[in-house]
Amino acid sequence: MPLTDRLPLRARVAHVNLSPGGVPKLPVDRPVRVGRLGLAGDGHDEPEPSHGGPEQAVSIYALESIRRVAADGHRAFPGAFGENLTLEGVEMGNLRPDDTLAIGDGGLVLQLTKHASPCQTIGHWFVERQIARISPKVHPEDARWYARVLAEGPVRAGDAVEVRRG
Repeated sequence: MPLTDRLPLRARVAHVNLSPGGVPKLPVDRPVRVGRLGLAGDGHDEPEPSHGGPEQAVSIYALESIRRVAADGHRAFPGAFGENLTLEGVEMGNLRPDDTLAIGDGGLVLQLTKHASPCQTIGHWFVERQIARISPKVHPEDARWYARVLAEGPVRAGDAVEVRRG
């Protein structure tokens, strides 16, 4: 489905995923505060510039992509590839830098900055460590995104997501 000004209202946050560092990031069943540098309680084993910072504060992926990657025989599940937010009803290949995501009713707004290129840290989830399966150069429809936080706020599984063109 091509992205116009807004996605259908059925788009939502399927999972909010956290880890003190490393992968997988595990789903949590509670609201999480999202600040300028990311989700409260989330950490990275490899700090800036490869992970984190204001331009890479939140990592985003979609259930639709996870299903396609798993169908190819790889181990794929929410949080496996290090995403903080697993969305449903949003096709990753339709997104572009500067698109914004208004999430929930607590004022959270994210702005996409760039694709998150895969690294060998997540290689063990892929058959023969073929991380290119989620590379933006090879499979942009299944690549993850980084986002900056334009407006801080809470996020929880089930929150509605509205995508707007940047």
